[in-house]
Amino acid sequence: MKNGHIVISIITPSYNQGAFLAETIESVISQAGEFFIDYIIMDGSSTDNSADIIKRYDLLLKTGQWPIKCGGITCRWISERDKGQTDALMKGFGMATGSIFAWLNSDDTYLPGALQTAADFFRDHPETGLMFGDAHYIDPAGAVISRYRTEVFDLTRLASANIICQPAAFFQREAFEAVGGLDATLDFVMDYDLWIRIGRRFPGCYHAILLATYRLHETSKTICNASLGKNSEEALAVTMRHFHWAPLTRVYTACHILCATRLPNRFVSSRLFMTAATVVCALFRYLYLNRGVNRNDLQLLNRDNFRKLTKSRLEIMTGGKP
Repeated sequence: MKNGHIVISIITPSYNQGAFLAETIESVISQAGEFFIDYIIMDGSSTDNSADIIKRYDLLLKTGQWPIKCGGITCRWISERDKGQTDALMKGFGMATGSIFAWLNSDDTYLPGALQTAADFFRDHPETGLMFGDAHYIDPAGAVISRYRTEVFDLTRLASANIICQPAAFFQREAFEAVGGLDATLDFVMDYDLWIRIGRRFPGCYHAILLATYRLHETSKTICNASLGKNSEEALAVTMRHFHWAPLTRVYTACHILCATRLPNRFVSSRLFMTAATVVCALFRYLYLNRGVNRNDLQLLNRDNFRKLTKSRLEIMTGGKP
């Protein structure tokens, strides 16, 4: 607490995201309400104009030229080489002073009122470890594509679906520290792993209100072809470690990406062939990983999931919208 107000620590890890960084920073420092912002930007020694952008907003805040609409803002930043996003985040959280934690990647944004919503929620529900809301997918220009598919918090459901949107999630410092922070060995699904570990020890809650935007672009880890395979395999490994179960949905996703990267282009361009190849691959891999059929997967054999068989990852994420 600071002067009776909650302090919210936001970490922004960034590397060569100058095209979006200013919008991200402004979405944080423009937040209005009864709270203090502890803002930490961890730049991985970017080679674009990121450092200049950070310096500009740092100067505006320090000289009082930026209109502050909350109890106060403390902004700190570091530009140095790191071991990746997780390493940068852990360094940032190690510097954080708030009782509420969150991170906002340098291509995402908060919507107006997001931090006040988080402050109000944890003030009224101090026993809750994790709160998450809704988010919009946006394109590189900032136009809304569709809504992120969030659901009521449920650990078993979390095993088979990404129901928590990271930029729309906030968690208590106490919960973060109690579970040991982020897993430094993870490069892609450190957030997913954290939600599981917090959810096992503290109540998690879905708050049905729009809090953030999640930007999709060519270099995004979520859709970048260069990282998709590692991302899906890491997610599957984390799921198996925590739940001792390889959900059919995650196995299918990993196999679809594997087929897309290993098969000749003439086969990949055929949705029918890709679907058939992925189904065969997923069936054998699923049975091998689970040593048979897991009864939890019977709930995943529904019409909605069957409709996804011929869709791309991007279409599944955005509901088929361009």
